Amino acid sequence: MPDKPQKKEKPQKKDAVLRSDAQRNRERILDVALAELTRCADVPLSAIAKKAGVGQGTFYRNFPHREALVLEIYRHEMQLVADCATELLATREPDRALREWMDRLALFAMTKAGLADAIRQATRAAGATAKPEHTPVTDASDRLLRAAEKAGAIRPGVTADDFFLAISGLFTIDPHGDWQARSARLFDLVMDGLRTGAPGPRS
Repeated sequence: MPDKPQKKEKPQKKDAVLRSDAQRNRERILDVALAELTRCADVPLSAIAKKAGVGQGTFYRNFPHREALVLEIYRHEMQLVADCATELLATREPDRALREWMDRLALFAMTKAGLADAIRQATRAAGATAKPEHTPVTDASDRLLRAAEKAGAIRPGVTADDFFLAISGLFTIDPHGDWQARSARLFDLVMDGLRTGAPGPRS
């Protein structure tokens, strides 16, 4: 009686395991890189790979150069900031959501100063792509502004460009100083301006 053929591992299962491992490696690299680049914009990529526990080959398959790594971190962090807008609008009055979202934006800007330096270096490098867009954050600010406008809490017609121009002073504040108090004062002044001319709640 012929031997029964042994069952072979399904290729799909093996591929799924490989994909899962690759995803974990990528996430580990990004987690380590965020912490290290926030601490020091010039940290060597080899140091990030070593701390993440991956080989050079694995590292460069995911991120072929510093610019790719930095911009991926930037996009991920910007998406987190943008996602806060949805959470706040679900639990706060629109104008309150807008004001609290400003604080979230300040927290990112001030605590990720090293990352900001790394972004500037990456986008100034020879052959670098254009400066990354703020699209998720811009879209988030527009959602907040439109919700507050619909509620009659701010003056009508304020655009996302107007908003970022108004709060641009945030990016001149020293992240190593008393940035919480200074950013709060700036944002309160901006909110006062936004509320001037507001029609009030609609009946």
